[in-house]
Amino acid sequence: MLADKARTVKKGKKIIVLFSLLIFFQNIANTFALGEVSSYEGLRSSWNEIFPDGNRNAAGAKFFKYILEKENNFEKFTESNKLYCAVSGSLIKPGKKPHNIYLNDFETNEKICGDYYACCWPCLCDVMLYSKINRTTIHFEGNAETVHAITIDNPCEKNYFPEEINREYFCSGSEINTDSVKEISGRLVIGYLHNAITCSSDKILQIDNDRFTGKLCSVRNNIPIDKLDFGMGDIFIKLAN
Repeated sequence: MLADKARTVKKGKKIIVLFSLLIFFQNIANTFALGEVSSYEGLRSSWNEIFPDGNRNAAGAKFFKYILEKENNFEKFTESNKLYCAVSGSLIKPGKKPHNIYLNDFETNEKICGDYYACCWPCLCDVMLYSKINRTTIHFEGNAETVHAITIDNPCEKNYFPEEINREYFCSGSEINTDSVKEISGRLVIGYLHNAITCSSDKILQIDNDRFTGKLCSVRNNIPIDKLDFGMGDIFIKLAN
């Protein structure tokens, strides 16, 4: 009987420990959720400051620059970069799950896999087809952090800049307007790739076979630009192509 009692007490202690751990991790999750909500509301309330004319078309770059200047804490910077779509420029509500994508590294051309937060699946196709990764070092609270920035070619050299987009946000003449957006190696930063790592062959295969990044993107990427009428349509593509 004593042995049975000891086993019961031991089992009870394990349950208490597991319950305590569950509460601990739930509190952590709640803290992050509240942080995302606060960051989301901050971006939403700053909409007119970020977009003075209200035009956010393809202006994820404006969000990136704004967050970079406002957040000196790397974790807050990272969390805030989950709350907008780099392709469309639209806000994304807290809690939305990311999609796995890969982009080519601008310097090495190796495939970099990571998490991308999109407002809709067509933006996944567009960012994968027209963007690259530029790795850069940014200091947050004195600590150097590697940021995998999502970039596109300098759009300011185009003869025909998309009329749906506010050119002044991005350009000063034929140069990137660094007072308004971030530039790396002559390329325009439009967003942030989360949890970025060099792709394994298995990960590439998984992304290529995914319903969205594989099958649907294969269809979208073969539609002529003038026939695209869903997602951001041809607006971002005209900017990035």
